[in-house]
Parts: sequence; structure tokens; C-alpha cells
Amino acid sequence: MAGAIYPLVTGRWKHSLTDRIFLLLKWLGVIAGVLALTGAGPAALQTPDMLPFLFNKLVISVGLIVPIGSVFLAFLVGYGLLEAIGILVQKLMQPIWRTPGRSAIDAVASFVGSYSIGLLITNRVYVSGHYSAREAAIIATGFSTVSATFMIIVAKTLDLMAIWNQYFWLTLLITFVVTAITVRLPPLSRLDNQAEHREPACENGNRLGVTWQNSVQIAEQAPSLGRNVIDNFKDGLVMTISILPSIMSVGLIGLLVARYTPIFDWLGYLFYPVTWLWGIEDGMLLSKATASGLAEMFLPALLMAEADFVARFAAGVVSVSSILFFSASIPCILATRLPLKVGTLVLVWFIRAFLSLLLAIPVAMMIAP
Repeated sequence: MAGAIYPLVTGRWKHSLTDRIFLLLKWLGVIAGVLALTGAGPAALQTPDMLPFLFNKLVISVGLIVPIGSVFLAFLVGYGLLEAIGILVQKLMQPIWRTPGRSAIDAVASFVGSYSIGLLITNRVYVSGHYSAREAAIIATGFSTVSATFMIIVAKTLDLMAIWNQYFWLTLLITFVVTAITVRLPPLSRLDNQAEHREPACENGNRLGVTWQNSVQIAEQAPSLGRNVIDNFKDGLVMTISILPSIMSVGLIGLLVARYTPIFDWLGYLFYPVTWLWGIEDGMLLSKATASGLAEMFLPALLMAEADFVARFAAGVVSVSSILFFSASIPCILATRLPLKVGTLVLVWFIRAFLSLLLAIPVAMMIAP
């Protein structure tokens, strides 16, 4: 309710057609939330993989993680750690992923904690002028994937726990390789790359000295811990109420489209050339499962649970590496101030899913028992 009322109070719904559409979606999310709580409405919406799944598995977890995580965000972004890590690893991040070194914090926060926390960091740093539009978009669509704990659920569903170490590290590698390729392709490569505050470059070779000096300077200028925690908590709370109704409405629409329309079957044909190229036994099913990941990242794992090893492994990688899905991550991104539209996100999803599938299948063939 708070998320649906907030745009009306601030007047933000008047800013653009997208804002007006999402205001409508938020109110649809309120209705969906009421149905989920009361168990009312059509029986088709009350099946375990519809409203109960969205509310119990996504809304409750995100609704708790973001506000609580935002409190501890003060220690990550307020007292020099972000800047220290940034200077130390900028030689790695800039040439490979074309992002500042500080984006390494986003990547770690997403894999260890939650994509919603990663997005909260990205949004905060972008609004403060330390990321350009392109850098923020790359980080949001390239690093803010599901956490390692959710990857365990995917691995269990696909019966991959016996090779958990291989699955985790290879998925991590493929995700970041795909990001390195995607940043060099439109639409991400065409976004504005001007930032108000640039990360200090280390040109004299004394990287540790520059790191220490810059970090201490940031810490000295930082507000009090109490003030910083309160500000971060407010940001987290606003982001939370913006996300939750969108997860219910956009997520439900995506799941209904996946179940009752052939749209994702049609999208599956776009990925079939990849599975055909590698001669996958369940090629068409894997292609359709990959397409269904746009609705909910867990769907490929559910659809391929009984397939052969190569198809199961590929589905497990793609569900994580494609990053973007309508049930949660896309509404999260749209709830931030990042300059990304739905069409751009869908195009980036397709590129990521295609490249992930292209890389995951041969890797699965090499490690197949």
C-alpha cells in the first residue's frame, strides 16, 4: 500500500508515461498482495507457483533484506572502504568491464548477499555522481545477480549439488565473461559515460599510498554514523516500498504469460540455433526454458529438472547469468533512479541469455560425468 501511495504523494507519477504505467502496476500489485494474503480470487492464481510463490519467496525476503541491508550499507559506502577497494582493483575493472574499481563491491554484495543490496549500492553511488549512466547500467545488468544461497536452491532443483564447486565457480566465471562482452555491445555501449565525480587514478605507482590517503579523506568528510545509518535506512525503505508492489504485479503477469500463452515458446526459437549448434538432445526444451527465464529466473531450473546433465547444467548457469527477470530484478532496477527502460532491459537480457547459453553448453560437455 505504501509503495502504491508514495508516487501519488511525491507526484512522481506525472513525470513520464513509464511512471504512470508503473503507478497502475503498483495498484495491481496491491490487489495481488491482498489476494495472496486472503487466498481469495481464482484458483489458478493460488497454485503454489503463482501468488504464494511471489509473496512468500520474493516479497517477504526482499522486504526484509533491503531495509536491514541498507543499515549495514553505511559501513560499505560511507567511510572510505568503497574508495579503497576501487583504487586497488581499478586496473582490473576498467579494462575488462569498463566500470570503476569501486564496482567490485557491488559484484561481491550481489553474489554474497542479494541483487537488491547490490542495486541499492549502485543507485546510491549513481545518484551521488560517482557512476556515469553507462557504468551504473553495466553494474545493474552485469553484476547484480542472485545470491549464492539462491544458487544452492537452483543446484538442488537440477541435481547439481554433487558438483557444487564446479557449478558455482563456472557460473561466476561465465556471468562475468558475458558481462565483459555485453558492455562492448549496444545498447549499453551507447549510454552516456559522463560522471560528476571520477574515481582518482593512480599514476605514480604508489597505489597503496593513494588508497590510504583518499580513504582517510573520505572518512574525515563522512557524516556521523547515526546520521549515515538513518539516511541509508530511509533510502532502503523507499526502495523497498517501490519494489514490492511491482514484484507482485509484474511478476504475476510474467508467470501468467509463461504458463498460459505461447510467447516464451516463440522466444525459445531465438535460442534454438545455439542448442542446435551443439547438438543438445533436449535442445528445443532448453531453448524454451531459457526464454522463460525472462519471466522468473527459477523457471529454467524447474523446466529442466528431469533433462540430461548437459541441459541441466546449462539451464542452471543461464538462470543465474542472464540476471534480468520480470518477477523481481527488473522491477528492482526500474524502482531506482538508473536511466534504464523496459525495452533496453529486455534487449540486454536477450544478449546475456544467448551468450550464456553459447558458453554454458560446451563447458557442461567438458565436465559431464
